[in-house]
Amino acid sequence: MERLEPTIDNLAKAIFTVNRHAKTALNPSFLYSLKKKAIEKLLAEGKAKKVGLHFSPNPKYSQQQSDVLVAVGEYYFHIPPTKEDFATLPHLGALNGSYRNPMAKMPLSKAKALLQTYTGMTETKNEPPRTKRPYQKPVFKRLGER
Repeated sequence: MERLEPTIDNLAKAIFTVNRHAKTALNPSFLYSLKKKAIEKLLAEGKAKKVGLHFSPNPKYSQQQSDVLVAVGEYYFHIPPTKEDFATLPHLGALNGSYRNPMAKMPLSKAKALLQTYTGMTETKNEPPRTKRPYQKPVFKRLGER
């Protein structure tokens, strides 16, 4: 498998791919945390820019909620806001449904590998160890017996 260079364009495509797959994944928490960590690192390095706040289209508990709109290359993503974001960023109102990110053709495995090497995160399997129980023969009782 060829290794992708962590350019802004490749990282943006990887974040887009991970975000798209996280929406339908069985366990999306790792994919969303990988996306958030990559965006935070890009923001810290000055390779991404916070644009403003958007009202969330799916707020929790039917209350109004805002998300931070972040520009990475020619892609836009939403992340949860911090308290400083409300004080410093302009509010852009409702989400504009006419804009779409460009399509990115990247396999999820490559996208995850690129973001994991970029952020240093690793996926841990949280499966409990299986203990083998000895076989127990069934006990048959007569009708009415306890």
